[in-house]
Amino acid sequence: MRAIIQKVTKASVTVGDRCTGSIGQGMCVLLGISTKDTDKEIEWMANKLVKLRIFNHPDTDKPWDADLLQCKFGILIVSQFTLQCVVNKGTRPDFHQAMKSEQSLPMFNKFLEVLRSKVPNSDTLVQVGEFGAFMQVHIQNDGPVTIPIETPVSLSAS
Repeated sequence: MRAIIQKVTKASVTVGDRCTGSIGQGMCVLLGISTKDTDKEIEWMANKLVKLRIFNHPDTDKPWDADLLQCKFGILIVSQFTLQCVVNKGTRPDFHQAMKSEQSLPMFNKFLEVLRSKVPNSDTLVQVGEFGAFMQVHIQNDGPVTIPIETPVSLSAS
C-alpha cells in the first residue's frame, strides 16, 4: 500500500459539480492499494496516518511534534490506483501492481472503516473522494509538506 500525504490548510474533492469531501487544516492522503495488500497493511497504514507527527504542537507550537488526533484536524482520503504504477521499462505506465477495482473497493472501504475507528468525530473529520470516479482534487499544501509512505514488505511476507 502506498500513500502520498500532504499537510494542507484545506483540501476538497469534486466529481463533476458535486463536492464529495472537504476538510480545513489537516492532511490529504492519496492512497494506492496493491495486489499484495492485506488487512495487515490496512492496519499499519491507518495507524501511521493518525500518529504521524507533521503538525505544530497545539500547546507549544513546536514543529513536527503533533499528530492528527492531538490537533483534531481533518483527513481527506482519495483512492488513487496510479500510485502503484511502474515505469521502469518503456514509457507507458504499467499498473499490474495495482489491485483491480473489484477487489480494491472492499479493501478501500475496510481501510476507511479502520481509519474511522481510530479518529474521534470521524463523521466530520474523515472525508473521502469517490472511489473509481474521475475526481478533481483541490489541495492547498501547507509548507509545502509532502511525504510518501509505503507499507513494509515484511507485512505481506508474514
